[in-house]
Amino acid sequence: MDVEPFGPGSMHWETAGEYRNLLVAGSALVLQTMHPAVGAAVADHSTYKDDPWGRLVRTLASVQTWVYGGVGGPAEGERLRRLHRQISGMDERGRPYHALNGEAWAWVHLTLFERFIALSRCFATPYTVEEERRLYAESRQLGAILQVPERELPADLDAFWRYFDGMVADRLEAHPTALDVLSVMRGTPAPPRLPRSLRRLWMPVGVASGEFNRFVTVGTLPPAVRTKLGLRWTAREERRLRRLGHAVAMLTPRLPERLRYMPIAYHARKSARTSRRVARRQLRSA
Repeated sequence: MDVEPFGPGSMHWETAGEYRNLLVAGSALVLQTMHPAVGAAVADHSTYKDDPWGRLVRTLASVQTWVYGGVGGPAEGERLRRLHRQISGMDERGRPYHALNGEAWAWVHLTLFERFIALSRCFATPYTVEEERRLYAESRQLGAILQVPERELPADLDAFWRYFDGMVADRLEAHPTALDVLSVMRGTPAPPRLPRSLRRLWMPVGVASGEFNRFVTVGTLPPAVRTKLGLRWTAREERRLRRLGHAVAMLTPRLPERLRYMPIAYHARKSARTSRRVARRQLRSA
């Protein structure tokens, strides 16, 4: 497939690899699993409960490869398509599903764009409308890397928001998997490589981490989604989230790059800078 990979100068190159994206990872999974086909597929085939740390590591590596993998991005998109071809079945209501159903495959992809916007509003400097338009154009490029059917991708930013509001109102549901994802968040299991001697000390850490994750997840969901899921969100909680968001927005740009970006993103960015320096030296010496 002839798809232009991402590189320096793109908005995804600057933002997709930041650690603060983890703040909306949980809400992305909730939004995705509210689609009945996605919720059923995740319930039947995902390891989010049995191996949450492993699933997180694999998901982050895949997402980073889409953006920072160069020509490896489309190859990773093709690998994901192959992986999902055999995922199908019947949901709890007897409805057939397939992981590569065009609407469902597109929804999983497009929630990532909406979550980038939510991240900027809650934990960074909010994008201007023009920046949102540019980011959405890049999201369509990412859709090509993931082989999302063209017919399923709204043509522009205005069409996207009409699409998103319509999906929330008419297609999403309080799916058992989405509610289970929220429930599972309350108890973060110990990392698999944590020494045995420290595992008994993990419980209070895991509970606090889980409660924080759930708080951020619920708070960053669109109000209409919270209503559909029956989630309570108070004005006091909103103030807490805004204080947290302000702190994250102020701190993140001040971090060294190796602490701000995940490893795949950090090394790709470092390699790109080195390549540019070498190219400039070669031009000067030519």
